[in-house]
Amino acid sequence: MRILVAPDSYKGSLSAITAANAIARGLLKVFPKADVLKVPIADGGEGTVEALVTATGGKFIYTEVVGPLSEKVQARWGILGEGKTAVIEMAAASGLTLIPVEKRNPSLTTTYGTGQLIKAALDKGLRKFIIGIGGSGTNDGGAGLAQALGVKFLDINNNELPPGGKALGKLVTINMADLDKRLQQAEIIVACDVDTHLCGASGATLVFGPQKGATPAMVEELEVALENYQKIASQTTGKDVAAIPGAGAAGGLGAGLMFFTEAKLQSGVEILLEASGLNKKMETADLVVTGEGCTDFQTVFGKAPVGIAKLAKKFNVPVVCLSGSLGQGYQNVLTCDIDAVMDIIPRPMEIKECMKDAETLTEEAATRLGLLLQVGIMLKM
Repeated sequence: MRILVAPDSYKGSLSAITAANAIARGLLKVFPKADVLKVPIADGGEGTVEALVTATGGKFIYTEVVGPLSEKVQARWGILGEGKTAVIEMAAASGLTLIPVEKRNPSLTTTYGTGQLIKAALDKGLRKFIIGIGGSGTNDGGAGLAQALGVKFLDINNNELPPGGKALGKLVTINMADLDKRLQQAEIIVACDVDTHLCGASGATLVFGPQKGATPAMVEELEVALENYQKIASQTTGKDVAAIPGAGAAGGLGAGLMFFTEAKLQSGVEILLEASGLNKKMETADLVVTGEGCTDFQTVFGKAPVGIAKLAKKFNVPVVCLSGSLGQGYQNVLTCDIDAVMDIIPRPMEIKECMKDAETLTEEAATRLGLLLQVGIMLKM
């Protein structure tokens, strides 16, 4: 039996590599003679840099930047093995996991640090970028990123706006005169993990605002602010990105990158699948085990497990998703080429305990999965 283990990271607790190792150990307890191939995957969120740099034999770089609450953070990015491509994940500079739960407020958080990472790569002479924009703690439409690259966002009195999505409600003018000219020679591919729009019912604020700490009142205020930003940015740049799937990813960072650079949005899963050579490895697999931190209604919007399952379907390989937890609407993934879903939690547990013991819980859950598979084999159905 050949089992392909290809999980995403379990956000806040396990990297994709650690998760893959834990799943493999658990399965091998039941199937010690199985050929278990581990291929850690990401979808544009946390783990994108690690997965791509590891897959290509590249190198990691650390740069001090402004974090989501305007504090200093050390952000890791990478250069791929060919030495010409920078790979950046916004989660490293502007991610939700950088913000303590009690301080989460998407009205104030900024993507400025992500823009600083782009500038750092430009300073090193790099002109090709893969930017993963999952795992954000922001809702500023990418305005912070643009500010770090020279764009000025001005109010009615011609004063620069402070950081955060709330301030965009007072936006009147966008001045692009000082936008970094080196971006004109840059090729930017945005690895996007969702296909939401910038505004509206399927937009950045209404779908993802609450999980970033937005109250109902904040959601309403931020939606109005992003609508204003979308209108003025479109008028200023001559670009209409409102209907482009993925524009709303990372609190609208997808839109910001398209407004102020020539960035192209692409499925983060597709980028990682190509870089990892998973297509070839899938041909000889008997089973695929994927996973993520939480499987819920958002997973079907282009998250890693669905992308992997879509590829597996081409080779008629069954797929099991082993996730840290199952949230509202997780059943929807069963209509997206995933054949079965399990979580790693064996009993009622506090979330802190789950995250602390995630590696052990994942290994034990993989063993339980193996035992169930063994029963299925014995039934010969």
